[in-house]
Amino acid sequence: MELSAYISDLTGYLASQPLLALAMLAIFIGVVGGMLRRSAPKLGGLLRGVSHLGLVAALLLTIAQVTRFTTDTDFALPQFGMPRQSVEGNETRVPISDDGHFWVTAEVNGVPQDFLVDTGATITAISPQTAGLSGVDPKPIRQSIAMRTANGVVRAEVGTIREFRFGNIVARDLDTVVAPGLGDANVIGMNFLSRLASWRVEGRTLILVPNHPQPASGS
Repeated sequence: MELSAYISDLTGYLASQPLLALAMLAIFIGVVGGMLRRSAPKLGGLLRGVSHLGLVAALLLTIAQVTRFTTDTDFALPQFGMPRQSVEGNETRVPISDDGHFWVTAEVNGVPQDFLVDTGATITAISPQTAGLSGVDPKPIRQSIAMRTANGVVRAEVGTIREFRFGNIVARDLDTVVAPGLGDANVIGMNFLSRLASWRVEGRTLILVPNHPQPASGS
Protein backbone atom coordinates (compact mmCIF):
# COMPACT_ATOMS: atom_id res chain seq x y z
CA MET A 1 0.00 0.00 0.00
CA GLU A 2 1.35 3.43 -0.91
CA LEU A 3 2.19 5.81 1.90
CA SER A 4 -0.44 8.34 0.82
CA ALA A 5 -3.16 5.67 0.82
CA TYR A 6 -2.04 4.46 4.25
CA ILE A 7 -2.12 8.01 5.64
CA SER A 8 -5.56 8.54 4.11
CA ASP A 9 -6.90 5.34 5.70
CA LEU A 10 -5.36 6.23 9.06
CA THR A 11 -6.80 9.74 8.93
CA GLY A 12 -10.24 8.38 8.12
CA TYR A 13 -10.06 5.89 10.98
CA LEU A 14 -8.96 8.51 13.50
CA ALA A 15 -11.75 10.80 12.31
CA SER A 16 -14.23 8.08 13.29
CA GLN A 17 -12.50 7.57 16.67
CA PRO A 18 -12.15 11.09 18.14
CA LEU A 19 -11.13 9.93 21.62
CA LEU A 20 -8.34 7.78 20.21
CA ALA A 21 -7.23 10.69 18.02
CA LEU A 22 -7.18 12.99 21.06
CA ALA A 23 -5.12 10.51 23.08
CA MET A 24 -2.62 9.98 20.23
CA LEU A 25 -2.27 13.73 19.70
CA ALA A 26 -1.68 14.24 23.42
CA ILE A 27 0.99 11.52 23.45
CA PHE A 28 2.69 13.05 20.40
CA ILE A 29 2.74 16.50 22.02
CA GLY A 30 4.18 14.94 25.16
CA VAL A 31 6.96 13.25 23.18
CA VAL A 32 7.83 16.53 21.45
CA GLY A 33 7.81 18.28 24.81
CA GLY A 34 10.20 15.68 26.20
CA MET A 35 12.57 16.16 23.26
CA LEU A 36 12.60 19.92 23.86
CA ARG A 37 13.07 19.62 27.61
CA ARG A 38 16.80 20.47 27.47
CA SER A 39 17.04 22.82 24.51
CA ALA A 40 13.87 24.79 25.31
CA PRO A 41 12.78 23.89 28.85
CA LYS A 42 9.88 26.36 29.06
CA LEU A 43 8.38 25.28 25.74
CA GLY A 44 9.01 21.64 26.56
CA GLY A 45 7.29 22.01 29.92
CA LEU A 46 4.34 23.77 28.32
CA LEU A 47 3.91 21.03 25.72
CA ARG A 48 4.12 18.32 28.36
CA GLY A 49 1.46 20.12 30.40
CA VAL A 50 -0.81 20.30 27.37
CA SER A 51 -0.17 16.60 26.78
CA HIS A 52 -1.21 15.71 30.32
CA LEU A 53 -4.38 17.77 30.03
CA GLY A 54 -5.24 16.07 26.74
CA LEU A 55 -4.79 12.60 28.21
CA VAL A 56 -6.92 13.48 31.23
CA ALA A 57 -9.64 14.86 28.94
CA ALA A 58 -9.59 11.68 26.82
CA LEU A 59 -9.85 9.55 29.97
CA LEU A 60 -12.78 11.53 31.36
CA LEU A 61 -14.63 11.42 28.04
CA THR A 62 -14.05 7.67 27.81
CA ILE A 63 -15.47 7.18 31.30
CA ALA A 64 -18.47 9.30 30.33
CA GLN A 65 -19.12 7.07 27.31
CA VAL A 66 -18.73 3.85 29.28
CA THR A 67 -21.16 5.00 31.95
CA ARG A 68 -24.11 4.95 29.60
CA PHE A 69 -26.90 4.32 32.08
CA THR A 70 -27.57 7.49 34.01
CA THR A 71 -30.46 9.38 35.52
CA ASP A 72 -29.12 12.74 34.33
CA THR A 73 -31.06 14.91 31.89
CA ASP A 74 -29.64 13.02 28.90
CA PHE A 75 -32.22 10.33 29.59
CA ALA A 76 -35.06 12.63 30.63
CA LEU A 77 -38.08 12.14 28.43
CA PRO A 78 -38.61 15.15 26.16
CA GLN A 79 -41.69 17.07 27.19
CA PHE A 80 -42.51 18.83 23.94
CA GLY A 81 -42.28 18.22 20.22
CA MET A 82 -40.98 14.65 20.19
CA PRO A 83 -41.00 13.58 16.51
CA ARG A 84 -42.93 10.49 15.49
CA GLN A 85 -41.39 7.57 13.65
CA SER A 86 -42.80 6.72 10.23
CA VAL A 87 -42.68 3.82 7.79
CA GLU A 88 -41.49 4.36 4.23
CA GLY A 89 -41.24 1.25 2.08
CA ASN A 90 -39.38 -1.39 4.11
CA GLU A 91 -37.83 1.18 6.45
CA THR A 92 -38.81 2.70 9.77
CA ARG A 93 -37.53 6.27 9.88
CA VAL A 94 -36.96 8.10 13.16
CA PRO A 95 -36.28 11.87 13.03
CA ILE A 96 -33.95 13.35 15.62
CA SER A 97 -35.60 15.01 18.60
CA ASP A 98 -35.00 18.56 19.81
CA ASP A 99 -32.76 17.15 22.56
CA GLY A 100 -30.40 15.63 19.98
CA HIS A 101 -31.48 12.01 20.57
CA PHE A 102 -33.57 9.51 18.63
CA TRP A 103 -36.81 8.56 20.40
CA VAL A 104 -39.42 6.00 19.37
CA THR A 105 -42.80 5.01 20.74
CA ALA A 106 -42.81 1.23 20.95
CA GLU A 107 -45.27 -1.36 22.20
CA VAL A 108 -43.90 -3.51 25.02
CA ASN A 109 -46.16 -6.55 25.13
CA GLY A 110 -48.84 -4.31 23.61
CA VAL A 111 -48.30 -1.36 25.98
CA PRO A 112 -47.05 1.89 24.31
CA GLN A 113 -43.89 3.33 25.88
CA ASP A 114 -41.27 5.89 24.82
CA PHE A 115 -37.71 4.67 24.24
CA LEU A 116 -34.37 6.34 23.67
CA VAL A 117 -32.28 4.63 20.96
CA ASP A 118 -28.77 4.30 22.40
CA THR A 119 -26.17 2.60 20.20
CA GLY A 120 -23.73 2.69 23.12
CA ALA A 121 -25.96 0.50 25.31
CA THR A 122 -25.27 -3.22 25.09
CA ILE A 123 -28.71 -4.35 26.20
CA THR A 124 -32.21 -2.89 26.12
CA ALA A 125 -33.30 -1.49 29.49
CA ILE A 126 -36.71 -0.57 30.87
CA SER A 127 -37.86 1.17 34.02
CA PRO A 128 -39.67 -0.70 36.81
CA GLN A 129 -42.82 1.26 35.90
CA THR A 130 -42.68 0.06 32.29
CA ALA A 131 -42.00 -3.49 33.46
CA GLY A 132 -45.04 -3.40 35.73
CA LEU A 133 -47.37 -1.97 33.09
CA SER A 134 -46.26 -4.38 30.37
CA GLY A 135 -45.98 -7.53 32.46
CA VAL A 136 -42.21 -8.00 32.17
CA ASP A 137 -41.25 -10.03 35.22
CA PRO A 138 -37.61 -10.62 36.19
CA LYS A 139 -36.71 -14.26 35.83
CA PRO A 140 -35.81 -15.76 39.22
CA ILE A 141 -33.45 -18.30 37.66
CA ARG A 142 -31.40 -15.57 35.98
CA GLN A 143 -28.76 -13.69 37.94
CA SER A 144 -29.22 -9.98 38.57
CA ILE A 145 -26.50 -7.62 37.37
CA ALA A 146 -24.85 -4.51 38.80
CA MET A 147 -25.46 -1.30 36.86
CA ARG A 148 -23.62 1.96 37.46
CA THR A 149 -25.85 5.05 37.43
CA ALA A 150 -25.56 8.69 38.44
CA ASN A 151 -26.84 7.65 41.89
CA GLY A 152 -24.29 4.88 42.32
CA VAL A 153 -24.33 1.15 41.62
CA VAL A 154 -27.77 -0.48 41.64
CA ARG A 155 -28.95 -4.03 41.07
CA ALA A 156 -30.83 -4.63 37.83
CA GLU A 157 -32.96 -7.70 37.22
CA VAL A 158 -32.94 -9.53 33.89
CA GLY A 159 -36.21 -10.28 32.11
CA THR A 160 -37.65 -10.94 28.67
CA ILE A 161 -40.02 -8.85 26.55
CA ARG A 162 -42.37 -11.25 24.78
CA GLU A 163 -43.06 -8.83 21.92
CA PHE A 164 -41.42 -5.49 21.19
CA ARG A 165 -42.94 -3.60 18.27
CA PHE A 166 -42.77 -0.21 16.55
CA GLY A 167 -42.98 1.01 12.97
CA ASN A 168 -42.71 -2.09 10.76
CA ILE A 169 -40.40 -3.89 13.21
CA VAL A 170 -41.20 -6.62 15.71
CA ALA A 171 -38.81 -8.47 18.01
CA ARG A 172 -39.88 -11.40 20.15
CA ASP A 173 -38.27 -12.79 23.29
CA LEU A 174 -36.02 -9.75 23.64
CA ASP A 175 -33.73 -9.77 26.67
CA THR A 176 -33.94 -6.65 28.81
CA VAL A 177 -32.86 -5.37 32.19
CA VAL A 178 -35.30 -3.79 34.61
CA ALA A 179 -33.19 -0.90 35.88
CA PRO A 180 -34.35 1.27 38.81
CA GLY A 181 -31.49 3.70 38.11
CA LEU A 182 -33.07 4.82 34.84
CA GLY A 183 -35.96 6.57 36.56
CA ASP A 184 -38.87 6.70 34.10
CA ALA A 185 -36.70 6.29 30.99
CA ASN A 186 -36.43 3.27 28.68
CA VAL A 187 -33.47 2.51 26.40
CA ILE A 188 -33.17 0.47 23.20
CA GLY A 189 -29.75 -1.20 23.12
CA MET A 190 -27.62 -3.08 20.63
CA ASN A 191 -29.19 -6.46 21.43
CA PHE A 192 -32.26 -5.13 19.58
CA LEU A 193 -30.45 -3.23 16.82
CA SER A 194 -28.29 -6.27 16.02
CA ARG A 195 -31.43 -8.20 15.05
CA LEU A 196 -32.16 -5.81 12.19
CA ALA A 197 -31.07 -6.31 8.60
CA SER A 198 -29.39 -2.90 8.86
CA TRP A 199 -29.56 0.47 10.54
CA ARG A 200 -27.93 3.79 9.72
CA VAL A 201 -28.13 7.52 10.31
CA GLU A 202 -28.68 9.80 7.32
CA GLY A 203 -28.55 13.47 8.21
CA ARG A 204 -30.98 13.91 11.09
CA THR A 205 -32.85 10.64 10.56
CA LEU A 206 -32.26 7.17 11.97
CA ILE A 207 -33.23 4.51 9.42
CA LEU A 208 -34.03 0.98 10.63
CA VAL A 209 -34.48 -1.90 8.19
CA PRO A 210 -35.95 -5.16 9.58
CA ASN A 211 -35.27 -8.60 8.16
CA HIS A 212 -39.00 -9.29 7.93
CA PRO A 213 -41.04 -6.07 7.68
CA GLN A 214 -44.35 -6.18 9.53
CA PRO A 215 -47.55 -4.18 9.03
CA ALA A 216 -46.91 -0.65 10.26
CA SER A 217 -47.81 0.14 13.86
CA GLY A 218 -47.04 2.89 16.32
CA SER A 219 -46.42 5.41 13.54
